[in-house]
Amino acid sequence: MSDCIIGVTGGVASGKSEVTRRFEALGVLVADADVAARTAVAPGSPGLAAIVTAFGPSVLTADGGLDRAGMRQRVFGDEAARRHLESIIHPLVRAQLQYQCKAAPGPYAIAAIPLLAEGGGRAAYPWLQRILVVDVAVEIQRARLMQRDGIEATLAERMINAQASRAQRLAIADDVIVNAGGLELLDEQVAALDRRYRTLALQAEPV
Repeated sequence: MSDCIIGVTGGVASGKSEVTRRFEALGVLVADADVAARTAVAPGSPGLAAIVTAFGPSVLTADGGLDRAGMRQRVFGDEAARRHLESIIHPLVRAQLQYQCKAAPGPYAIAAIPLLAEGGGRAAYPWLQRILVVDVAVEIQRARLMQRDGIEATLAERMINAQASRAQRLAIADDVIVNAGGLELLDEQVAALDRRYRTLALQAEPV
């Protein structure tokens, strides 16, 4: 059981996955919010049933799964519909992440939450002991997005602007990894934080 849970977040193309992979390589369980969101609306799940109740059976595919593309179109530009959908999914995701992390065998666990700043921050996740932000300059984000996704600068800029700002993410950070250098520098920063979190977990254990 692990009561020391670290939230990891960052903007698009900041390198969150590179960071969490390195924690996993050190034996740390990483619970991913994106995976939890898919599980929350899997066929036969209470989450999917709640979405059908709220939006009607037209949100289902022929095989009974959620029509994700159709759902995105349904809530795109409709603030009330988007918030209603989030009110169904987000509590399920938070509960799943907390359950997975608390069941982790190691001294601490990580909850990877890409939209942590957008989804209520610390208030929405009071069980996080610390929040780690993977930080990178907007110029680097834009360049990485253009290279990774083969898109133009205008679209990359829109994707970045659709998320919380760099300042908003840093405002909720307890720890920061600056991912502007090479992989060796990233290794060093993760290793240092791993040592810190293991010490923190030991200090938090009941005597």
